Amino acid sequence: MESNKKSPLNQTTDEIDLLELGKILWVSKKTIVFITSCCVVLGVLVAILLKNEFTAGSTFVPQTSEPSKVGGSLGGLASLAGINLSGMGGGSEIPPTLYPKIVTSVPFRKSLLDAEIYLLGENQPITYQYYYDSVFDPDVLTLIGKYTIGLPGLLLKSFKGSNKNKSENDLGLINVSENEFEHFKRLDEQVAIQYNEKEGFVTLSFSMPEPMMAAQMAKFAEELLQKEVIEFKIQNAREQLKFTSERFEEKKTEFEEIQNKLANFRDRNQNLSSAMLLNQLQKLEAEYNFAFNVYTELAKQLEQAKLQVSKDTPIFSIIQPVTIPIEKSAPKRPLIVVVSFIIGIIFSLGFVFGKEYFYSFKESWNKN
Repeated sequence: MESNKKSPLNQTTDEIDLLELGKILWVSKKTIVFITSCCVVLGVLVAILLKNEFTAGSTFVPQTSEPSKVGGSLGGLASLAGINLSGMGGGSEIPPTLYPKIVTSVPFRKSLLDAEIYLLGENQPITYQYYYDSVFDPDVLTLIGKYTIGLPGLLLKSFKGSNKNKSENDLGLINVSENEFEHFKRLDEQVAIQYNEKEGFVTLSFSMPEPMMAAQMAKFAEELLQKEVIEFKIQNAREQLKFTSERFEEKKTEFEEIQNKLANFRDRNQNLSSAMLLNQLQKLEAEYNFAFNVYTELAKQLEQAKLQVSKDTPIFSIIQPVTIPIEKSAPKRPLIVVVSFIIGIIFSLGFVFGKEYFYSFKESWNKN
């Protein structure tokens, strides 16, 4: 017995009967309303269960030094031939485009775990790692994700031996514990850094469950990033200062010894009449003059090295300092409800039309 029901989804033509589609939607309105309502209720529950997040940040401009010119006028002639000599100049610094790489590096994130923060109403600071290990109360959705998505990993860890739990590595490699790795994944979602190449400024932000903690972590991350950039920039100048300082102290000691030796010789031989004594005096005076010249030159180089360290130290101009946020940055509860409503509409329509297509295909199959 063949069905007389007309399907809006014709299997043999590309035509679609809009009237029949409207009839299907009217007949299935209860199903559409039910599925959409379920999605909206689920979205409301998610919006309620999610904890508030506050984001604090700063905006600053790194004052990078100009590249040194190499070759003088020769560089201009080389540029005419298509050869760039400016890249051969000394001076090494981290470009702002690499700041995100620094923030996501293991040493940087390990330092963030040890950052000290003050909780509201508390006088003693605690570390970021201790807060999330012992103080933070995660929401229900976080717990569900941890014990469902992370369940295979937990089961796999139970079958591993104890050799992976070494706290030190004799090879000098950085060791990351499983607990630290979990914190690293959270930090990747909390820390955000962007470099505006057109305007030349850097924006760094940090998200935390409380506004005061967000501001403290943003300030710590900003200072830590600037410290890393400064250390890298002045590394060469600091090494040169250390080398010059060591040589200066050595030559200073030698100069003082020769100075005392010459003074003692003059005290013992005030009336020189012997040619041998005069010859010895001239030798001591020559040694003294040479040591004095070397000592004086190293003193100049030492002062120049100190000035070079100060000169190479980059300056960060703070445009927008870190402030305690007033409004929460997440979750955006109205947006979650609207998105869940849209998803419910799409899912319900897909279910209704998919069901109709299945029946139409089944009838066409039975006819054949």
